Amino acid sequence: MSPPLTLTALPYTRDPLALFARLRRRHGAVLLDSGRPAATGRYDIIASDPLATLEVDNQGRAYIERHGDALAAPPTGLDDAFAAQAWLLEQLPVPSTPSELPFCGGLMGYWGYDVGRQRQGVLSHKPAATRLPAARLGLYDWAIILDHECLEAWLAATPRRAGQVIQWLEQAAPASAPFQLTAPFRAEMSQAKYAERFARVQRYIRAGDCYQINLAQRLTARYQGDEWDAYCRLRRATPTPFAGFMAWDDKAVMSLSPERFLQVSEGRVETRPIKGTRRRGDTPDTDHVQAQTLLQSAKDRAENVMIVDLLRNDLGRVCRPHSVRVPTLCGLESYPNVHHLVSVVQGELDASCSPLSLLEAAFPGGSITGAPKIRAMQIIDELEPCQRSLYCGSLGYVDVRGRMDTSIAIRTVLVDSGSLHVWGGGGLVADSSPADEYAETLDKIRHLVRALE
Repeated sequence: MSPPLTLTALPYTRDPLALFARLRRRHGAVLLDSGRPAATGRYDIIASDPLATLEVDNQGRAYIERHGDALAAPPTGLDDAFAAQAWLLEQLPVPSTPSELPFCGGLMGYWGYDVGRQRQGVLSHKPAATRLPAARLGLYDWAIILDHECLEAWLAATPRRAGQVIQWLEQAAPASAPFQLTAPFRAEMSQAKYAERFARVQRYIRAGDCYQINLAQRLTARYQGDEWDAYCRLRRATPTPFAGFMAWDDKAVMSLSPERFLQVSEGRVETRPIKGTRRRGDTPDTDHVQAQTLLQSAKDRAENVMIVDLLRNDLGRVCRPHSVRVPTLCGLESYPNVHHLVSVVQGELDASCSPLSLLEAAFPGGSITGAPKIRAMQIIDELEPCQRSLYCGSLGYVDVRGRMDTSIAIRTVLVDSGSLHVWGGGGLVADSSPADEYAETLDKIRHLVRALE
């Protein structure tokens, strides 16, 4: 077992990109990015060179690859995705020094939507959207954490790691090849095909199969150059508090998500579902009108409340009885490109459950499936042309001390062998309009597409 992590103060910087750029080509490099200074997140987390990497295939089987001999070999037959994650966390010691920092060693990476689909028993007969694994997580025994409220930077690392990281940071950032598209983005569905699927959703709603379905479409383009250059362009166009970047081989994840999925801190659980979206106005007056129109929309409010009820049920499966509450219902949050209605659902984790138990119980997030969840996922698989891969899954971390923070992987670009894939979706209810909903799928990702073009 690795020795405990210690904390070393580093010079503070408000720019995680310059810091991460020096490490980005190291094995397993990952950036969880709060979007500062434009967005409102508090912490950036940077790490690389994990002790082990866990990948989950499209059948739900887990594979652990150790890097070096710092870890014992995993037990034979450990191929269950969540059991394998729990075993990896057990290989790191819990730091003995108390710290308010969110991450002091543990798992970081992503969990794809299809991991949740498999866990919920929803089979798919659609082709895979990408060759990315269904989940990819590293076990990290060090991290750099930037705290933008206290204006501090910390290196949490074992003594051996600390010296290595300091040396890595002294090296110049590698040059990046300019990014450019070599073929424009093309939508997987025409507006007419979307309308056909919309009509089928409405028939399911009228028949009582579901109350809401999140229907998405994918756009794909070809590119050349450096994915890191692309991420920097995306971040300038749309800074968000739950962004992230990771790249390996010919694959990468570039996420600019505004939505938290699940956070656990000292046993307190929080999820912040987004339902209801309007584009920002071009002037202060039109922007105010857009915001007020969203706040007064009965349709958007009903859509949000449905998902709040679903998430209250998901949290209730692993939280203490009577601890689940909704301190904010349909509050307005504004981002550089859109206004959103955001609710806050909180609870207290039951003493018999872990953050991984919570993630497994609630995954994937109800805000991107619909209600009821399992029937909604079955309809999504029937109507969408391919599987979702990471889209509508999560990026984030699970800390060895029992803390966790994850996003909903919307506004996310996936890189696979020279192709870019980005999805836009929205929740359909009984009084939805096909033209409006189709436009919303494009509005949500328009700024990403323009930044890459």
